[in-house]
Formats: sequence, C-alpha cells, structure tokens
Amino acid sequence: MDISENTFCVIMAGGAGTRFWPMSRSTRPKQFIDILGTGKTLIQLTYERFIKVCPPENILVVTNEIYKDQVLEQLPDMDESQVLLEPARRNTAPCIAYANHKIKTRNPDAVVVVAPSDHIILKEDEFVHDLSVAIKATSENDWLLTFGIKPSRPDTGYGYIQFIDKPVYADDDRLFKVKTFTEKPNLEIAKSFLESGDFLWNSGIFIWSLRSIMSAFDSHLNDVESLFLKGEGIYNTSEEKTFIEQTYAVCRNISIDYGIMEKAENVYTLAVDFGWSDLGTWGSLYTIRSKDENRNAVVGENVMLYDTSNSIVNVPDDKVVVLQGLDGYIVVEEKDTLLVCRKEDEQQIRQFVNDVKLEKGEQYI
Repeated sequence: MDISENTFCVIMAGGAGTRFWPMSRSTRPKQFIDILGTGKTLIQLTYERFIKVCPPENILVVTNEIYKDQVLEQLPDMDESQVLLEPARRNTAPCIAYANHKIKTRNPDAVVVVAPSDHIILKEDEFVHDLSVAIKATSENDWLLTFGIKPSRPDTGYGYIQFIDKPVYADDDRLFKVKTFTEKPNLEIAKSFLESGDFLWNSGIFIWSLRSIMSAFDSHLNDVESLFLKGEGIYNTSEEKTFIEQTYAVCRNISIDYGIMEKAENVYTLAVDFGWSDLGTWGSLYTIRSKDENRNAVVGENVMLYDTSNSIVNVPDDKVVVLQGLDGYIVVEEKDTLLVCRKEDEQQIRQFVNDVKLEKGEQYI
C-alpha cells in the first residue's frame, strides 16, 4: 500500500503483563520480552508491522514513564519525542486522548491506528491489506472502526462484537455496523455467539480519523477530553511533562471500549482473519506455539518429560527439568521464581501475584 503522510500509528505499551508472570515482571513486562523465541520482542514486532503503513516519524508509543529507557533501547530508530510518558496507569481512554492532542499539533487531518504493543499477528500481509482498507474507509467516513476477528472457538477470554449482517462499504463487503459489544462471556454464552454467526472477537485495534475520535471524546468522555484540551499550547514545550503529571493525577481510569465504543452510534467493524491473538495468557501462548507428539509446548534445552501432555513449559536452557505425570499444566521458571499451575486455572495468576507481593515482597513481582 502507499504510505500516507496522514496516517499515524499509536502503540499502547504501558501494561504490566501480570498474567504472564513470572516471565513478565513489573520492571520488564511482556511487551519488552522475546516471548515467541523469534529474536525480537513483541513491541519490536509491532513497530515493524506499522512502518509498513505509516512513516516511522508518525509512530507514537504511549507507555509508563518507568519503561521509557526500554522503549528507546528496543526501538532505536524512534526519537524521544515520539515516546509519550504516562505518570500513572489510567487505562486506554486517557492514553488515546493524550496521543490525539499530540497528533493534532502535527496534522489535524490525520487518520490514526491505535493498537496494543503485545498482540500476535501471524499473517502480516493480510494485516497490512486490511489496515489499508480500514484507513481508506475511515478517511472517507465519520466512522470509529475496530478490527473484529472471526472466532475459531467459543473463547471466554475475549470481548465480543455483534454486527448487523449487511455490508456498508462499497470497496469491501466485510465492513459492518456494530450492534453491541459484550464483555467476556461465560462458556455457554460464548458457544451461542459462535453458533449465531454474527459475533466477532474484539481485537482492541482501532482505526479512525483524528476528527472523528476527538468528536467522540467531546460527546462521550467530555471530562477526560476537557482535561487534555487545557494542554493546547503546552504540548511539545518544556511544560508538557508537568502538565501531564497534573492531568493524570485527576483523570479517571476508564477504557476506550467502555467510555466511547459501547456508547457511540458511528461504530463499525471490519471482519478479519489475519492470525491474531492478544497473547493475554499462558494458555493463548500455548495455542500458537509448536507442540510435540503429546501436545506439550516446551521452551528449554534440557527438559525431560514422562507421562506428561497438553502442558506448556518455559524454563532456562541451563536448567535440567524433569516432569512426570502432568496433564494440562503451566510450568514456568524465571530468575528466582517457579510457577506450577493448571492451565484451566490460569486466571488465578493475578491473585498469585498479589499474594506473592504481599507475603514475599515486590522483588518477586
């Protein structure tokens, strides 16, 4: 596709990656780790994906200020001015509002792609093609667009998008108006969604014109928008850091999904299938890793398995690990910590992290 000067990409990279503990730590969360064993970290893969659709100088990374050095170290082509630093975690809406105002100072006519830094996309060419469709559609229409992933199973770990099954875009018949958003359902509801055929997984990847998203903030999240609006004339000056610290101190914690996408009338989805995973859990990593004849996904040079199946093992190469009699387990060792947990109970890992922090200290988190 032609790379347009009007296209900007915002990479959200502030998450703590708790569910990938103990590999992911608060000082070095999963976006900064080569979690796939490709020689590149997740944020590096995301950046490389986006330089195919927009000029490198139009890519912004929004992250917590404690990760500034890691971003600049892993993305050496980025200028420091392209890294927007959050003094506190306030979810996705404030992060996007901040990026909007920074982009506005450079190009009020921008089309903006917003994506997390830690997702997996296996079919890169299809992703780039689908992005070109979305960028063109949102440059021509007042649409807030999200990629909807064709579901392959009744997954309870994703949010779902219900769409009105009538194409709305002449250039591509996979683009539909959104009817409803549903938070992570239980298994029974997820199965009914899959059977109905008019539900997609919510990817959390958004495309819109800057004017459309700023208008949506004005209508649906005016309290957030008005805070960042006060910074006009301050952005890109020496006073910006202090202004952002003051703004985040009073800004509420709210997601873009809940604050805008679930409320706005002009929300659309492009139904896509480019090998996506939000890589939110060890279980989701297990599904995309290669496996042995007993359905074990193993990382570690010296792992010996006996009567073990359907498990994911991630241990250091210099450690001999012998496992016997496990079925459906997560086994992860990183530095000073070992986790052994049933895959089906992986949602409890956040609780484990909280308990370890309280009882053993932050050095293990």
